[in-house]
Order: sequence, then structure tokens, then C-alpha cells
Amino acid sequence: MKTNSAQVAMQEEYFVPQPSLYPVILSGGMFLLALGFIAMINGAAFGKWIMLGGTAVILYVLFGWFGRVIGESQGGAYREWEDRSFRYGMVWFIATEVMFFAAFFASLFYVRVISVPDLGGMVGAHGTSLWPEFSGTWPSAGPQGPAFTPMGAWGIPALNTALLLSSGATLTWAHWGMLRNNRRQLTLGLAATVLLGSLFLGFQAYEYHHAYSELGLTMGAGAYGATFFMLTGFHGFHVTLGTIMLAVILLRSLRGHFDAERHFAFEAVAWYWHFVDVVWLLLFVFVYWV
Repeated sequence: MKTNSAQVAMQEEYFVPQPSLYPVILSGGMFLLALGFIAMINGAAFGKWIMLGGTAVILYVLFGWFGRVIGESQGGAYREWEDRSFRYGMVWFIATEVMFFAAFFASLFYVRVISVPDLGGMVGAHGTSLWPEFSGTWPSAGPQGPAFTPMGAWGIPALNTALLLSSGATLTWAHWGMLRNNRRQLTLGLAATVLLGSLFLGFQAYEYHHAYSELGLTMGAGAYGATFFMLTGFHGFHVTLGTIMLAVILLRSLRGHFDAERHFAFEAVAWYWHFVDVVWLLLFVFVYWV
């Protein structure tokens, strides 16, 4: 009876991992990355090499640390308590991401609805317009900004919208396959989602090249250029992270990980990807279309 009681008590304890040097090593890698970037923007040739060193350290930690977590999960260290806390943590993480993008959308709203119209209506001391040729309409580079052509919605942006919406559907299809323990459907759905995410990034890179080389649309193109690249650029960064995470989940699925009962990592990445899809829909409407 004592042995059984001890086993039950042990099963009810929250899993606490062994102490690790990975957080310290990761901090060192991030410091090297920042130091190299600062040196590079100040003209130091060695800055890029320090950045590469910092990136290598960060990648080492990611592979080692995440590999340990995967090993703990597959070894049965995580049970109901841990699963619940992981889900709470992912929900709060996505909540912070919502606030992150909300700040940029709020900036776009302020510039379009308040700042630019106010600049167009400003008058000087003698009742004359400060910028007679500036109408204060959107899209705008400001009273004295460079000329540019705004990015249209119907073209690559519309194609990328179709790609991301399709990726959400293929990921949901993969999820259904996992819940039915259909490994083929799971892996095919994940592979299709990774492919669609990669295509999105490829088309966005082409769009950026087209904007810079042919439209005159750069980060220096006033308020429109700044808000356009900040919003679409950070979203593209999130798509990149999501695609990498989906590729990892695909590799884990090919190795037999996840089933109808144990699949938090899959669901966490799926939540993140669907969040990225929703953000893109808002971008397409308020940055490209309206």
C-alpha cells in the first residue's frame, strides 16, 4: 500500500525539469547578436561575424533545448497538469501577440484618420496653407515625402490571401486526421500547409522587390511606406516562424509523435498559425484594399 500511495503522489506532482545552462547560453547568444548588429550599423566590418556567431549560439540552444523538451514529452513526463498549464501559457502568448499587432493597427488608424488630414488642413499665421500642394488624403508620404505608387490589393496580395486561407484549411484537415489517428492525412495536411506558407513568403519577397525597384515604395516613403512595411514585415516574420514550427511538427509526425490523446505541440502551432491567418485578413483589408 505504501508503494502504491507513493506512486500516486509522484504522479500528482507537477514536473520540474533539471537545472540547465541553456538560458545562460541563450542570453549570451542574444547579446552577441545585438552587439554585432550595433557594430555593423556603425560601420564595423567585424559586426556581421559577431552576428553570425550569436545566431549560431541561438540555433544551438534552440535545437538542444527544444530537443530536451520533446524528449521529456515523449518520455511521459508531461501529464494533465502540465498540459493544462502549457495551454494557458500559449493562450497568454497569443494574447500578447494580439496586443503587439493592435499597437501597429492603432498607429495606422491614427495616421490615416487624424494625422494626415490635420496636416492637409494646417494654415500659417497669415491664413495661408502651410503646404498648398498637399491634400491630406491617403495614401500619403507626407507634405514633402518622395513620390511612390501604392501597392494594389488585386495581384500578389490577393494571391497570398488565398494561399494563407488555404493553409488554414489544410492544417484543419491535418488536425482532423490526427484526432482520427489517420497518420497519412496528418502528414499530408501538414506538408501542404508548410508548402503554402513557403509560397506565401516567396511571393511576399517578390512583392517587396517590386515595391522597392519599380514603385518607389520604401521605408522612407513617408507614413504609408513606414506603416506598410512595419505591418507586413512583422507579419511576414510571424509567417516565417510559423512555417518553421509547422515543419518541425511535420518531422515529429513522420517519426510517430502525436495521437488523438497527446498532441499539445500540434495544437499550439495550429493556434498560432490561425492567429497569423486572421492578422493577414485584417492587413489585406486595411493596408491593401481600403
